[in-house]
Amino acid sequence: MANMCSGAFAQDGADAPARTMGTVIIAGGRPTSLPTQIPTTIEGISGRQIEQTINASDSEDALKYLPSLLVRKRYIGDYNHAVLSTRASGTGNSARSMVYADGILLSNYLGNGAGFTPRWGMVTPEEIERVDVLYGPFSAAYAGNSVGAVVDYVTRMPMKLEAHVKLGYATQKFDLYSTSERDAGKQASASVGNRSGKFAWWFNVNRLDSTGQPLVFANRQLSEGGTPTAGWPIVTGAVAGQNNRGKDWWLLGTTTSYHTVQDHAKLKLAYDITPTMRASYTLGWWKNDTDGSARSYLRDGAGNPVYAGNVIIGARQYNLNSPSLAFAPNFNALEHAMHGLSVKTNTKGVFDWELAASRYDYHRDILRAPTADLPAAFAGKVAIGRITDMDGTGWHTLNLRGTWRPAGIDRGVGAHVIDFGYQQDGYRSRTLVSDTSDWINGAPGKRFSAFNGNTALKSLFAQDTWAISRNWTTTLGARYERWRAYGGELGNAARIIPFGQEHSEAYFSPKMALAYQINPDWVLKASTGRAVRMPTVGELYQGSIIGDTIVNTDPNLKPETSWTSELSAEHTTYNGMLRATLFFERTRDALYSQALTNTVTTVQNVDAIRTNGLELSWQAVNLGIKELELNSSATYTDSIVTANRNFAASVGKQQPRVPKWRATTVASYKQSDRLTYTVAARYSGVQYGQLDNSDSNGFSYMGFSKFFVVDARVRFKLDKHWSAALGIDNLNNYKYWAFHPYPQRTVVAELKFDL
Repeated sequence: MANMCSGAFAQDGADAPARTMGTVIIAGGRPTSLPTQIPTTIEGISGRQIEQTINASDSEDALKYLPSLLVRKRYIGDYNHAVLSTRASGTGNSARSMVYADGILLSNYLGNGAGFTPRWGMVTPEEIERVDVLYGPFSAAYAGNSVGAVVDYVTRMPMKLEAHVKLGYATQKFDLYSTSERDAGKQASASVGNRSGKFAWWFNVNRLDSTGQPLVFANRQLSEGGTPTAGWPIVTGAVAGQNNRGKDWWLLGTTTSYHTVQDHAKLKLAYDITPTMRASYTLGWWKNDTDGSARSYLRDGAGNPVYAGNVIIGARQYNLNSPSLAFAPNFNALEHAMHGLSVKTNTKGVFDWELAASRYDYHRDILRAPTADLPAAFAGKVAIGRITDMDGTGWHTLNLRGTWRPAGIDRGVGAHVIDFGYQQDGYRSRTLVSDTSDWINGAPGKRFSAFNGNTALKSLFAQDTWAISRNWTTTLGARYERWRAYGGELGNAARIIPFGQEHSEAYFSPKMALAYQINPDWVLKASTGRAVRMPTVGELYQGSIIGDTIVNTDPNLKPETSWTSELSAEHTTYNGMLRATLFFERTRDALYSQALTNTVTTVQNVDAIRTNGLELSWQAVNLGIKELELNSSATYTDSIVTANRNFAASVGKQQPRVPKWRATTVASYKQSDRLTYTVAARYSGVQYGQLDNSDSNGFSYMGFSKFFVVDARVRFKLDKHWSAALGIDNLNNYKYWAFHPYPQRTVVAELKFDL
């Protein structure tokens, strides 16, 4: 794809992209892979801005203050629930956005939801040069998953010898219910790189050791209790409360308090075959070991903790082992590898091309959890359990792209920039669940269940950006996609059954964008596009087996089909920019989990969702105070389920996890070349987790609450090589929820050395 930047293979130094004629111009730095010539909404942040203004412990923190975006990050190092939410997509829809790093896909389309988040751990904050976001499915170069946004991380590639070392520490005092604890995280990162003639290289390593707050609260509803049985032990310590639906329950203790140790290593190589042709290779390795511990509030008559069995709480009896284990610790051991190879030209002449391929492998992915005999498990004795093994899971991509400029370097009136290409993506899911006699150290035994399946997507696209006149620019594009699902299998202890027949469909998605430059200060833009988001492996091949029959599933799920449009007005002055964007989305056959029967919930198509909204974005510098930078945004979204034959109670309700209001603001003051102060705030309005909005109590475990959070950061450059930073996230200690509790007030300290 074409990128409007200065110089072939330009390097460091880029701040946020500049705008002109409705397009985005990258003033310096390595070019983003986003199609910046399309006249539509693109926002970005540079590595320098991240370092100065954000307490960034994970790569997703770079998106914290960008308009309409929210990453559901629950603790430092959150690897399995940090879903990206966009204008019309909530934190339960991970498959409705695309995240790349240097052109390598990090998004996980093996499923949709909290367990299928982008592989953020493959990028560390220290290696980020810039992050750019394309809002909406307005580029034909991206699949239907771009319906929400496309995020592109551009990481560093040196022009000369450079080295960096960073040490970080974070701590929070977490108080909730009967939990009062101090959680902390330690992080160390080192990078080194150089360029010699035609060859450049970069190597980065990172280790994170983090302990997060409890994420799950063991509970029993008051209505589940029965008449006490003689001889059952009476326990104390349970906390009375109300669940997300406002029903009385007992909170019994905590589980899934993660202690996470993550190791990251990345090697990048680049060789300039000619002055305008470069070959690049990236190898990423990420290891994650997680211990999810549990702690009971319950105490018997002798003051000992109680984790299992039959108990009496408040004159009613409860079974802590049924219908499921109240306390369930777990161990997770992951080792993933990423490869990316590309060859591309950057002549800025008549024709440029790129050939790129990537592969992401679950080299090792093991989850261990007990299934019974919890007292023995907590006493460190042998207890039975299950092992979930996802070895063989992963995805690959292949892209062949070209850019043709019939007028060559001339970008005057009548000039065209034509992008076209072929893409091929494949996803494979392999999950084997085995019984084990020792859930901590035992070998896998008899198969309990198995889930396997594959999807593949082959696409052709073309788009033409045409400078119609001095004031008008347009982009017209289209994407043809052929999707296939095959190899589905579900298994239990007795058998593995093929899942239906091969499923294949084809779709055509047109795109259009138009910009009118009213005068040097004002530009109007309009964009529209169709996006078809295909069902993931996890959504298709769900369910269970009873006898020889697969139940609780639908192998014929329809893809989500969305028409998304936006109208923008941008006003640019000598010291800032103001943008107002109206956005509209009409989605048919949205994929949501909902009740199939009174006892069974499964992914089904929701007939129609309508979304209208307004997004305001403002950036200003030296606004009355020299060296003061302001970045603010506010988003109003009215997203309503308008038709759902499978769940009539959801019609007319707010789309889950999409709040009506979101807002961010960042004020950064540079007192001197050495000292910078930043204060930022984030707001999100009322939202719901259920399609029928029946979860009215957001400030509860399993609830989704509003929030207002203030952050602060001070960065001090000690000398030419050394710098330090001290920050506080959630300075006002707001206690808020997204099913799980978010972190409370967290203090962050950093020390960095730059050669």
